Amino acid sequence: MARIGRRPAPMDDDYRARVRDGQVAVALLEEVPVGVIVTDLAADHLFVENVAVDPAHHGHGVGGALLRHAEGLAERAGVPEVRLYTNAAMVENLAMYPKLGYQERGRRHEDGFDRVYFAKRIARSTTPG
Repeated sequence: MARIGRRPAPMDDDYRARVRDGQVAVALLEEVPVGVIVTDLAADHLFVENVAVDPAHHGHGVGGALLRHAEGLAERAGVPEVRLYTNAAMVENLAMYPKLGYQERGRRHEDGFDRVYFAKRIARSTTPG
């Protein structure tokens, strides 16, 4: 909270509704939750509402695995890209997303936050036919 100056919006999300609606995936390590991703499918993209990893597991590929899960959801849904944003103060995210193939699409100040928007095109798999 201190880094962005106020309580992050995902802390107040209705996770019961998100789980009920099938929008949540949890990363487990030996049956212990170590990360979570919340997604929302739109007509032309999959939006990552939130991706969070237990700080004890940062740098171990959990975030990347969760984003690959979202990319798989997008591919199966037939949408061409995954979109997300992060707070500009989250410098680790600003470095990580491009390494995972996400391209910066813009920066805006919204709802009291400085947000950096990213997107990744999803290659459609082709099956021999």
